[in-house]
Amino acid sequence: MTRLHLHPERHLVSRIGWLRAAVLGANDGIVSTASLIIGVAAAAAKPADILIAGAAGLVAGAMSMAAGEYVSVSSQSDTEQADLARERTELAADVEAEVRELAGIYAARGVDATTAESVARQMMAKDALATHAHDELGISEMTTARPIQAAFTSAGTFTAGAALPLAIVLLAPRSSLLVVEVIASLLFLALLGAIGARAGGAPVWKATLRVTFWGALAMALTAGIGKLVGTAV
Repeated sequence: MTRLHLHPERHLVSRIGWLRAAVLGANDGIVSTASLIIGVAAAAAKPADILIAGAAGLVAGAMSMAAGEYVSVSSQSDTEQADLARERTELAADVEAEVRELAGIYAARGVDATTAESVARQMMAKDALATHAHDELGISEMTTARPIQAAFTSAGTFTAGAALPLAIVLLAPRSSLLVVEVIASLLFLALLGAIGARAGGAPVWKATLRVTFWGALAMALTAGIGKLVGTAV
């Protein structure tokens, strides 16, 4: 008797939508807020001013992330819907042409012409629009644009990320605020890179180094500008 062995597979592509927004939001929250705090602190500002600047950056950044994600992902969604409407019209106008088009796609992937046409007809018999959306347009349930989800995810993770360097202002002594802020923020970024990589099944060290490098660069540039402005003023 032949024994059938199940081969479970764990793919993470379904996480692309929310994971991208989450990593982007948290990363931007840490980098922008920490850079703002470091820049203001480098200008020799008072602790109260540093805290106010950081809090304002958190609120403004969260709203900006939410609005930006919603607008950009909505544009993607509008494009997808327009393509689906066009495909729906083409299916209503000439089904046979759409069968040939779909069969051509399968044939280009290595399926022989006869089998390609048979598969195309069977797939279209079940759900013609969904089949063309997936195989012709590349639109699927896992990767479709979700503006509301992206907006809330980005805003929430930005707030969470920004709260970390902001908390350092409250906890660190004024005399060593700059040093503590830089070190803590880089550690936060490294942790974020590792978590994002693990969640997406990517190499951890590569993601961690990438996130930390760009965060360090942003902080260094902002600190330099803050120092120059503070000296000039």
